[in-house]
Amino acid sequence: MEQYRYPIGRFQASENFHPELINTWLDSLEALPKWLEIIIENLDAAQLASPYREGGWSMEQVIHHLADSHMNAFIRCKLTLTENRPTVKPYDEQLWAETPEIFTVPVNVSITLLHALHRRWTALLQTFSEADWHRQYFHPESQQQVPLWQVIELYAWHSRHHMEQLRGLKERMGW
Repeated sequence: MEQYRYPIGRFQASENFHPELINTWLDSLEALPKWLEIIIENLDAAQLASPYREGGWSMEQVIHHLADSHMNAFIRCKLTLTENRPTVKPYDEQLWAETPEIFTVPVNVSITLLHALHRRWTALLQTFSEADWHRQYFHPESQQQVPLWQVIELYAWHSRHHMEQLRGLKERMGW
């Protein structure tokens, strides 16, 4: 079950900033919408409603979750660039994955949103100075200051993590 839940392993934050990894992180963010398009190609509604693992979210929930989560991360980045160590607002990902539109709005709407969002996000990140990467926000759930480089490291992992969950389901099912 662990290999289905965490197909690329659990996220392990680096202790230090590694500027040589920035392009790898940005590549993952840029690639996510394209990866999703490939994964859902020729899938029907029943397949998209299939959970990627027993007790897990459906493919459609994962895709809509990616849009929700990455929108929040983008806004947190912008807040952190424009305010001094802002406190971000947590949200309940599970409840967000169960709101009614998740089951009625086609997944391609969230994929289109991710195309636009990731274009904006990566364009912004490409302008960062060394100091910008070290700007931080306060996350009240973890009670930690989070540097922006670590946020992007996390969301690069997050992109690959969910893409592999969906790709793995498609492969296991022979779709």
